[in-house]
Amino acid sequence: MSELSLQSPPRNYSALALAGFLAATFLVAGVSTTFTVTAIPTWYAGLAKPSFNPPNSLFGPVWTLLYTLMAIAAWLVWRLPDVPFRRGQTGVFSIRRVALFWFAIQLALNFLWSFVFFGHRRIGLSVVEIAFLWIAVAGTMLLFFRLRKAAGWLFVPYLAWVSFASVLNFAVWRLN
Repeated sequence: MSELSLQSPPRNYSALALAGFLAATFLVAGVSTTFTVTAIPTWYAGLAKPSFNPPNSLFGPVWTLLYTLMAIAAWLVWRLPDVPFRRGQTGVFSIRRVALFWFAIQLALNFLWSFVFFGHRRIGLSVVEIAFLWIAVAGTMLLFFRLRKAAGWLFVPYLAWVSFASVLNFAVWRLN
């Protein structure tokens, strides 16, 4: 394993990296909003919803907080040095790189859920998609915990929300 692969990312890029993680998560949020903003007052308003459905005004603040926590968690992991995924392993696979790869996967699945549910209005398919999202979020959280406890804890509210959203999504599908 090369000396370079065991080093931490350059500190002088730390603030830029944090800005990049925030930009990436909020880009996903912004593009996802294009699907939701027109569907909420029309299509979504006409759907039958369970009694535990939160008011629409709650979703924006919750997601803003969650996207911020996600970005900070990823940044904390990015700042760590590369360590081989398994003892004695060489090559490009480090725990940090795998964790950041899973971060990107869960972010893509997060976007895909909005596209499927609000964009295509496929409630049943979105139930399947959110199950994959839940797995990706849980996997990312576990990898983050392995690397840096604070990063793992920052993902706990996100997993809790996706768990709640999964139950809500299933209930909306059953009612419609």
